[in-house]
Formats: sequence, C-alpha cells, structure tokens
Amino acid sequence: MNSKKTHNFIIQGSILAIAGIVCRIIGMLYRIPLIDIIGTKGNGYYTSAYSIYNILLIISSYSLPTAISKVISVRLAKGRYADARRVLRVAFIYATFAGGIMCGVMYFGAAAIAEMMGKPFVVYVLKTLAPTIWIMAYLGVLRGYFQGSGNMMPTAISQILEQIINAVISVVMAYFLFAYGVKANAIYNETEFSFAYGAAGGTIGTGAGALIALLFFILIFVLYGNNVPNENIGTDNVTSSAAARVKIKTAKTESYGHIAKVLLLTLLPILVSSSVYNISTVLDDFIFSNAMQTLGLGSSIVLLWGVFGEYRILFNIPVAISNSLSSSVIPSLSNAVAEKNKRLVVNKIRLSIRFTMLISIPACIGLMVLAEPICNLLFHSEDNELLIKVVTIGAVAVVFFSLSTITNGILQGLGYLRAPLKNATIALILHVGVLYLLLYVFKLGIYAVIIANIVFAAIVCFLNALSIKKHIRYRQNSKKTYVIPFLASAIMGAVAALLYKIFSLVLPESFVQGRLGLTIILCICIAIAMAVYLIALLLMRAFNKEELLEMPMGLRVYKLARRAGLMR
Repeated sequence: MNSKKTHNFIIQGSILAIAGIVCRIIGMLYRIPLIDIIGTKGNGYYTSAYSIYNILLIISSYSLPTAISKVISVRLAKGRYADARRVLRVAFIYATFAGGIMCGVMYFGAAAIAEMMGKPFVVYVLKTLAPTIWIMAYLGVLRGYFQGSGNMMPTAISQILEQIINAVISVVMAYFLFAYGVKANAIYNETEFSFAYGAAGGTIGTGAGALIALLFFILIFVLYGNNVPNENIGTDNVTSSAAARVKIKTAKTESYGHIAKVLLLTLLPILVSSSVYNISTVLDDFIFSNAMQTLGLGSSIVLLWGVFGEYRILFNIPVAISNSLSSSVIPSLSNAVAEKNKRLVVNKIRLSIRFTMLISIPACIGLMVLAEPICNLLFHSEDNELLIKVVTIGAVAVVFFSLSTITNGILQGLGYLRAPLKNATIALILHVGVLYLLLYVFKLGIYAVIIANIVFAAIVCFLNALSIKKHIRYRQNSKKTYVIPFLASAIMGAVAALLYKIFSLVLPESFVQGRLGLTIILCICIAIAMAVYLIALLLMRAFNKEELLEMPMGLRVYKLARRAGLMR
C-alpha cells in the first residue's frame, strides 16, 4: 500500500511538473516575440510590475491552493466529506474579500507604487494587471480543492490552457498598444509611452488566461465537483475501512467558524512564509533602483532590470518542476502524518528531494554551458553580452531555489508551518545585507542582485535542512542525491559544450547565428546531453530498480536500460 501511495504521489506530482514545464516553455516562447516588440526596456517595466503583482497575489490567493489542499486532504483522509465541502465555501468567502482588496490596492495605489520604484511609467502596467488578482483568488480556491482531493489533472489542464491564452493575447495586445504608445510619444514628446503601453498590453494576456482557466474550472466543478468527495477521490486520500465508515456516521460536522479558524491558521503561516520568500524580488527592485540613482546611473535602471527579467525567464523553467512537486507533496505528506506512518513520510521526503535534484542540477549545468546559444536564440534582436554573463553566473540559483522550494513544501506538509517562515525571514535579512554590500561597496550593479539571490536561496536550503532533520530524524543519501547527479551533470555539460563548439567551428557563421540554425544546434546538443546524463546516472548506480520504477516514466527507462545492459 505504501508503495502504491508513493507511486501515486510521484505520478500526481509529475502531472503538475509536466504541466509546469509545458507552461514555462510556452511562457518562454511567447516572451520571444513579446520582447522583440517591447524591447529589453519594455521588459524592465513588465518585470517590475510583475514583482508587485506577485506579492499582492501571494497575499490574496497564491497560498490558497496549498492551504486548501492541506485542510481538505486531512478531512478526506478521515472520511469527513461534508467538512471538506464546507472548507470550499469558506475559502470562496476569503477569496472574495482578499482578492477584491488586493485588486483595489494595486489599481488605486499604482501611481504611488510607481513613484516609489522610480519608474513613473510602470503605472500603466500595474493598473492593467490589477483585475487579474481578483480572478486568481477564485482560481486558487478551485485548484486547491481538486489538489486536496488528490486530482492534479484539472490544475494541470487549466495551467496549460491559461498559458496558451496568455501567450496569444499578450503578443497581440503588446503589438497594438506599443504602436499606440509610439503615437503618444510623438504627441507628448516622450520616449517611454511605447515601452510602458507595450508592457501593459503584454499583461492583458495574463488576465485573459486566468479568466479562461477560471471558466474551465467552473465547468469542471459544475459537472464533477459535487461528486468528488463521494466518488472520485482516489484510495490514497479516502480511508475505506469499516472504522472510517463508522467515523463518517458519528463524527460531528465542523462549524463554519471552526473551519474558518483552521483555514486561516493554516493559510497565514504559508502566506507570510511565501510573502517573505518572494518579497525579495520587490525589495531587490527598490534597493537596486535607489542604489543606481545614488550612484548616478539612474538612466540604466529599466534596461538592467529588463536583463534581470530575461534571466528570470530562463531560471524559472527548471524551478517550476520543484514548485509543482511541492504542490503535490503537501497533501500527500499531510495524509501520511495523519496516518502516523513515519516510514511513508520519510520515503516521500527522500524521493521528492532526490527527484528535484535529478532535474535541477543538470538544468543548472546546462544553462551555464549553453548560456550563449540559449540567450541568442530567445532574445535574438537584443545585445545579449550582459545577459549571457548574468545567466552563466546565476544558473547556480536553479539548484538552491529548487531545493528550498521543495523543502518548504515538505515542512508545510509535515505541519511545521512556522519553520519555513522563520528560515525565510532570516535568509531575507541576510540577503538584504549582502545586496547593500555588493551594490554600495563593491558596486557590482545587476550582478549584486544575482549573487544576493543565490545567497538567499542557499541560506533557506541550509536552515530548512536543519528543521527537517530536527523534526524527522532521517538521513538523506548524499551520494545518490547530490554527488552522482553532479558528476553525471558535469559529464553532460562537457559533452554539450564540446558539441556546440564543434558546430560553431564547422558550420557557416550565418547559420550558427540565425534563429533556425541555433534552434537545430540546441535541439541536437540538448538531446545528446540528456542521453549522456541518463547513461551516466545508470552507470554510476544513481538508483536501483525499485527507485527507478517509482519515478515518472521509470518503467520505460528501466526497460531501455535493461536492453542496453545497464541494469538487471
């Protein structure tokens, strides 16, 4: 039974992880024409507005799926179906008020926020994004409801649907509004309207995508939602024993007040922890802008922040996997804790951390060695010299942010909600200190932001590891989790770098520098690098048969490895 539950946990996590990867890829692809339209400067406005949007989104709804899935999964594990439905109703009330208030703050406070950021024209982007916060609050409730029931498929489909609509509308609206901004520049003798209007057009797609995803969820809920707690919940979340059936009949239904209290007590630590964890980008923006103005470099703020935004696009793709796995691990661990099954708890922790490292370490090495072709492919119309250096240095953050994200999810799933908050707060304080030092003393500019972010995530990882060890006494297999993936990734990276170098020397320069040529070269390099990485893992005995079969597509990999004589 434990093996079945662990397998289901990985499968459900994989559904979200795959959806997350698809969404990030779509997000990366549509940002290519978007940045071609609005430029790096327009991307600077876009990135700044999104940092504010993300914080207000966290306060209103970002943590709703996590909190609701945790509260609902515990009740379903005990067979308390009526209470699970009541959790949903209370969550909708919260979403109405929190989403509405944060939407108002962003819309009516846009001018003040833009002034504090030293970017007056970002006001147009902030106002355009504001309604999306309210939509996302309701969307977060429904996602949490289905995730808590152990069904990640609606969330995965809605995320992909949302991103597709977002991509199409964003590019179209950015094109039209940028052109409108050019006219405004001529009328008002300005240069920034085109960039700001273009960025605002890019954010219209965010709201349109969220609205379509919400309508999709409403349809799914109307058709199947009322039956989920009774019929469609998997055996992993609902206890079907005779004792559970007696409990259903005799247990007293929780009052709405009690459920509201439980939900808030669950929500607030996650909310505050997520806010502290994500507010670093907003603080970075304010601190960086003020530092550059103080140092007499204010004219380059928006452009440099646009480079940072382009780096974040690449950085976020592999981190999406750990975010998705984290969403799956919380309700799964909550069930295991409720059942007092320590062996299952430890197994889930080990497997989730190992799976995260198996993805994030090669992603880090891959970004480092292929930074030049990747940046030149995605942002072909820009001068990418600075971006390539930033990506090469900042690729390390992929490992630390992935690990910190999954360990946050583990601590939340175990019920220790204050630990991630405390750890993130300590890391944030140290992060700000390092950022000030690097900006004002060493004057590293945008590199200071990159390095400070790496320091922040690394500290969170270290403190989370101590917290997990304190509460759940177990030992992670360092060799299989960190050492072997790193060695295999180093081999993979060397092969990828060598292949790209050979292609660059052998093929015509016009082909290598063109988008089509870069696409072909990168596809070949990445495909061969992935094969080399997998073979290296198998040769180094990174996992045995049982461990491999518990991973996504493990059976297929095992059959191929067995045919090749790499496993028995």
